Amino acid sequence: MVVPRKLRLLVVSGPDRGQHLDLESGSYHVGQAPECGLVLNDRKVSRRHLELEVRADGVHVRDLGSRNGSFHEGARFEQITIGSGAVLKIGNSELKLVSAERGQPILPSTEEEFGQLVGRSLVMRQLFALLARIAPSDAPVLVNGETGTGKEVCAEAIHARSPRAKGPFVVCDCASLAPSLVESELFGHVRGAFTGADVAREGAFAQADGGTLFIDEIGELELEAQPRLLRALDAHKIKPVGSATYRTVDVRVIAATHRDLRAEVKAHRFREDLFHRLSVLEVVLPPLRERKEDLPLLIRKLSGEQTLEIAPDAEALLLEHDWPGNVRELRNVVQRARSPSRGPTLEAAALGLGDGEQAPATFHEAKDRLIGNWERAYVVELLHRTRGNVSRAARVGGLDRVSLHRLIKKHAIAVDETE
Repeated sequence: MVVPRKLRLLVVSGPDRGQHLDLESGSYHVGQAPECGLVLNDRKVSRRHLELEVRADGVHVRDLGSRNGSFHEGARFEQITIGSGAVLKIGNSELKLVSAERGQPILPSTEEEFGQLVGRSLVMRQLFALLARIAPSDAPVLVNGETGTGKEVCAEAIHARSPRAKGPFVVCDCASLAPSLVESELFGHVRGAFTGADVAREGAFAQADGGTLFIDEIGELELEAQPRLLRALDAHKIKPVGSATYRTVDVRVIAATHRDLRAEVKAHRFREDLFHRLSVLEVVLPPLRERKEDLPLLIRKLSGEQTLEIAPDAEALLLEHDWPGNVRELRNVVQRARSPSRGPTLEAAALGLGDGEQAPATFHEAKDRLIGNWERAYVVELLHRTRGNVSRAARVGGLDRVSLHRLIKKHAIAVDETE
């Protein structure tokens, strides 16, 4: 675990949102008592709730017998060693350990929606705060996320909060285009430019003039077409296929991909200069399995029934499911469950989960499911080999303890430490 020289414990939610405690060396206390290093006005926090000790291998955190407990990644703890990026929950407050050398991080939003994106989890509220900062800019944005996480919805939300909101929002999906038609789709063509071009056609850039162009699945763009896209981004000019003249366009580009473009650059399948041009601002959408606390809110949003009750056994099934298709899969499940008869309660039997009835998987959904199954099997075997000793399992697997805990929580793996 790499520990920055200067750390900061930041209150990201709760009554004292925005307060912080700088950590350098020695021990610190957190609680309601005036003598604590970080004093919280949270009634569910004990007078002396936590003790933090900065060590070479991380920050050692100890619960001081608090009445309401201390939690990390949803699990209650008495002692734990954490690193930069970890989030602790005590009472109604969330505390995030960050590097003080990077300056003040963006505080999570207090809102539960950003456009059509919905979530009350910390990771989503952090995303909303970032999007609120990104939206007014005119710089290109790269949206990363698994299939079904809502990348187009995210792009639309950025556009709607931007000064370009009254302009067009145009979508160009690279995954659905034949390589021979990509340049025509992006830049347009003149009549007679190629066989079948009976009439001139405006491309996506021209259609989006004065607004936003969303290029979905940019990782599928063929290498041959990438230089022309780079020129259009740099010069703000396009030349339709078959034309001899350029046209100036005023377009903000938001691109999206489920691929790791940095890995694609290293593999020489994506131009490095184009990657840097597209990723001036970068956003990562979390998969649904990492924010399951948002499920009730999402279900009510997707069903259009804000007062919908969710039966306990239905909620248990929803929480157990890994959601390889993310929000898109959840939408299919909700539509299927609510379409025949709309009772006041969402019942487990209507979900089609756990009985072999699943929504058809796309290639990427099936791939994500396969990787998730392998990941879970690896962690289970690792814990079996180390007899449930998480610290030893992390060392054997070449992982830091926090990352291993995250995988254990992600796949709902029961840990029974026998030594």
